[in-house]
Amino acid sequence: MNITLFYHSILSDWNHGNAHFLRGIVRELQQRGHQVQVYEPQGGWSLQNLLDGYGEAKLDELNAYYPGISTNFYTLDTLNLDAVLREADLVLVHEWNDHELVRRIGEHRTTHGYQLLFHDTHHRAVTERESMAQYDLRHYDGVLAFGNVIRELYLHEGWARRAWTWHEAADTSVFYPHKRPAAYAGDLVWVGNWGDEERTAELHEFLINPVKALGLKAKLYGVRYPQHALDALAEADIEYGGWLPNYQAPEEFATYRVTVHVPRRPYVEALPGIPTIRPFEALACGIPLISSPWDDAEHLFTPGQDFLVARTGAEMQQHLHTLLTQPEKAAALAKHGLETILSRHTCAHRVNELEQICLELGIQESKVILKDTAVV
Repeated sequence: MNITLFYHSILSDWNHGNAHFLRGIVRELQQRGHQVQVYEPQGGWSLQNLLDGYGEAKLDELNAYYPGISTNFYTLDTLNLDAVLREADLVLVHEWNDHELVRRIGEHRTTHGYQLLFHDTHHRAVTERESMAQYDLRHYDGVLAFGNVIRELYLHEGWARRAWTWHEAADTSVFYPHKRPAAYAGDLVWVGNWGDEERTAELHEFLINPVKALGLKAKLYGVRYPQHALDALAEADIEYGGWLPNYQAPEEFATYRVTVHVPRRPYVEALPGIPTIRPFEALACGIPLISSPWDDAEHLFTPGQDFLVARTGAEMQQHLHTLLTQPEKAAALAKHGLETILSRHTCAHRVNELEQICLELGIQESKVILKDTAVV
């Protein structure tokens, strides 16, 4: 297939978690023989923040992890859809795109033969319904939603005629267990952005306070940490590492003994079954994981076997103590979690699912199945 993707960025993961999954999907599609082109807006805020803070050298570094990764920059006023989509069989448009771009591609679809899907990977369909309802999806062939609750919302609200659940997954070409050093750098590592105060209380209860109480050697990575957050880390003697390129997270996981997952409040309260990509990636790296509560309504994992669940800060402290003092239990937990990822939740699994959706949409099988790379 000739596949064209419109996303915010494939080059930058600065405060941009969608790049994680996109990179893995693009690599997997290309390895199967599909022709893939990615388009992102000129001057996009994520890439601009990366360049302003870290320079062009980070793009060279990205190429070391994703050889040949490339993108096409566009501006809305000069984008020629006839030229860009001339040979397209499948077009995916991410929900972080401008409303006008989404509308224009939909109108273009009415006179062209490609299949067109909208890809939603955020909680805005629930938390910002008015804005999401303004996307004109009348001419789209369907929606890829990263959880059942989002898929059902699109159908219930009449925003789309068809919708499929397409969860995120681990890019196991980068996220896999790396060799551990002779001595760990510390006890706990956490990779995540502070964000828009959507989980401030939770980060204190399930991360900062337990680390402080146990006297752990811990390091946190991420961006958009306000001063009060930095002060809290310093008071708990937690090291702050700033932004960490996503592709380097597996190397950090290998040098620490445990990590935690603290989902943002909208996912816990309104989007059961959607864990976001962080636990997929951590489990793929073979590091023991403890999560604050979220409802695995879609049975993606086996809580208690793939990871431990802490319902309170006190339970988080207890689980951390257990895993740090019982290495056999920590190893068994990590092994089970890794096996679950490899059996169900890799980008190869998700491309298998996408290819099946393409067949449902009527794309010729000879274009869809180019290489026998099915995963068990």
